[in-house]
This record gives sequence, C-alpha cells and structure tokens, in this order.
Amino acid sequence: MPSKKLRNLLLFCVIVAIFVSVGYWNINPDTFLEKPAAAVDDSAIDYYAINADSVQYLPDGGVQYRMTADKVEHMQASQITKVTNPDMNLYRGTVFPWHVTSDKGEVNPDGTQVELIDNVRIARTDQKNRPTLITSTRMTVFPQQQYAQTDQDVRIDGAGGVSTGKGMKAYLKDSKINLLSNVRGLYEAR
Repeated sequence: MPSKKLRNLLLFCVIVAIFVSVGYWNINPDTFLEKPAAAVDDSAIDYYAINADSVQYLPDGGVQYRMTADKVEHMQASQITKVTNPDMNLYRGTVFPWHVTSDKGEVNPDGTQVELIDNVRIARTDQKNRPTLITSTRMTVFPQQQYAQTDQDVRIDGAGGVSTGKGMKAYLKDSKINLLSNVRGLYEAR
C-alpha cells in the first residue's frame, strides 16, 4: 500500500511541476512593465477657481487689462480655460478703458485669445463723456493687441446714432471700428 500512496504522491508532484513550469514559461516580464493607456476625458477639469481676478501689466507698469469672472475651469485635455461671466477692462494705458463682458468665454492655452459667447458687450465712455456700445452674440478678443473681431451681426450705439452690420474688426487701442458687410446706419440730424 505504501507504494500506491507513494506513486500517487509522485504523480501529483509531477502534475504540479508541469503546471508550475507551463505557468512560468507563459509569464512575460514585459507584461508587468506595460501600463495600459489611460482613457482621456475631454471634459475633465484639472483645476477651477471661483471669483477669479487677473491683471496684465504693460512694460512701463501701467495696467493693460484686468479680467474677473464668476468661475474659471481649466480643461485638462485641450488646455482651454472656460470662463463664466467674464468681465474685462482693456485700459490701453489710459484711464478710459473698453469694458468687455459676456455670458461665457473660452481662453486659448497661451492666454492671447478670448472667445466671448452670448450677450457680448464692449462699452466705453471717452474723455468727452461720449458713450460707445458694441453688441454681438459672439466675438474674439485679443487682449494684448487690443483688437476684437467677429463674423456675427454687430450693433454699435454711439456718436449720435446706431450702426449695424455683419462682421467687424475693432482696433480698440485706436478706437477704430470697421463693419465688414450689410452696413446700415441711423443717425440724428443736428
């Protein structure tokens, strides 16, 4: 009988040895080093701020622009910053800034371009107390160049009348505004 037990034990050890050796040869050390690529969520926010306030200065120390927002969310995948209720003053080195607001905005990764979305308003009162108001549904502002443009419908209230058109290029530093097409104007006769 002991030989039968010994034979079974030996057979069992041989089977275990076969399984261990097959398992050992199927293990590839590289599989432990490889890490599966993580799925990137395009809407993932890597940081955010509430009641944000940002100031950009000119080389001479004067304020170039100041922007505040109710909420700022930085998108991890695209590096775009989404802004809720952006409110920007473009000073141009003067005390009479252009005041830029909208419901939403998106700032490109290097901060040189702000896409304003919904209820866009650009307003200014000059040194002679003359107001100018530009409104549109969407507009791109380049704060460092003090330039704004849009392909959307635009309305300009100021200088004793109203001008409308489709598309605009506004050189805010020089207070020069070009409407691109379908331009109409209504002015008061004095």
